[in-house]
Amino acid sequence: MSPHQIFEVTSKREMALSRLLVAYVSAGLVFMLLPGTFLGVWNLISISNQKTAQAISPAWIQAHGHAQVFGWIGSFILGIGFYSIPKLRQLEPFGLARAWLCWAMWVAGVSLRWIAAVYSVYWRVLLPFSGLLELLAFLIFLRTVAGHRPEDSRKPRLESWTLVVIAGTLGFLTALCMNLFESILLATSAATAALTPPFDQKYLVVIAWAFMVPFVWGFSAKWLPVFLGLRETGSTTLLVAVIVQMAGVLFAVIGALDFGALLLLLASLLAIWALRLFHRTQQPAKIKGLHWTWPTFIRISYGWLIMAAVLGIWASLAANPIGVAGASRHALTVGFIAGMVFSIGQRVLPAFAGMKKLWSPRLMLLASSLLTIGCTLRVSCEVLAYQGYALWAWRILPCSAVIELSAVTAFALDMAVSFASSKASTQQAGIAVQASAS
Repeated sequence: MSPHQIFEVTSKREMALSRLLVAYVSAGLVFMLLPGTFLGVWNLISISNQKTAQAISPAWIQAHGHAQVFGWIGSFILGIGFYSIPKLRQLEPFGLARAWLCWAMWVAGVSLRWIAAVYSVYWRVLLPFSGLLELLAFLIFLRTVAGHRPEDSRKPRLESWTLVVIAGTLGFLTALCMNLFESILLATSAATAALTPPFDQKYLVVIAWAFMVPFVWGFSAKWLPVFLGLRETGSTTLLVAVIVQMAGVLFAVIGALDFGALLLLLASLLAIWALRLFHRTQQPAKIKGLHWTWPTFIRISYGWLIMAAVLGIWASLAANPIGVAGASRHALTVGFIAGMVFSIGQRVLPAFAGMKKLWSPRLMLLASSLLTIGCTLRVSCEVLAYQGYALWAWRILPCSAVIELSAVTAFALDMAVSFASSKASTQQAGIAVQASAS
């Protein structure tokens, strides 16, 4: 093929991959806003009005969490994985039909899971069927991004960030298998679609610390040194952090919550040290097209990671940990995970979708600021209200939920308009190919 023909083929494939990524991200934004955050706000308002966590069906709360974790974060990870991992690992191109089949099965699985839990419509059939669809979709993803040989005959050495992402992938797979297994048990023997409390406690540890956190650490190790001008990541320290983290998850799952929580705090401190986030930078951060406060919110997000781990230790030692445990989960999922999605998402998603720029850096500043404020109010007041320290905190909790809903709405709007902006030129698409592969 002539250079011009190669350029045309490469550009067309890049545009096709961009459309695929936009489909995954768009699905994730819908799950984030409607069955995820909106249902969470509704649940929290009802709980605050009656001043008890028992005011809402556990199935509703779990439906909200499933939509947030798998519908939002899971869709983002699958989309970014299909788009970037084969390029970053220099693998052979894959057939896009598989990726679109995975998208259809994933969206259907998460949607059916939400319908079964919220409306209890044919839940004995829909609950295990949705779990099966999600697991099969993920296996298609694994087969696609990991089943191709490198374009270079010499197999590239696995970098540390890749190993961390692999650890998160195993956590992702474990969570989906656990979900399917418990769904089958519920469908055959339970009276409701709600996960049992003992299982739910272990399940939450797996999806938070064994699935989502390693993915964030892995992509942080890949992108943040370049974006923030950081010193080189301490690869050995980061891998040790992941090993300690997985040990913490294992101890928490088998019932040694206090020791497991201590290990998770240690792992978080090791990861932050390995990433050099709070060391003196080597170069200025690359903030072109972003608000100048962007690096600050990345560091704030990692501050929430430490807060989540500290609260987890408190919860493991408390006689009645319902408020502290909930605050720990919120600090992790909203403060750290959502905060990092907001920060990294505004930097890489518009570029991946065709070298488009972020529509409004000021709107993204508003989104990140509201998320930080809302999460601060939610975490602090959840401890005060649920633990019975201050009755007035019950009145603040709905406000925190509305603030966080405003934050995710602003984020979704900024992403949607960025994706809907004018299409990049063929030349820009070709540049995107070279940038993504480097």
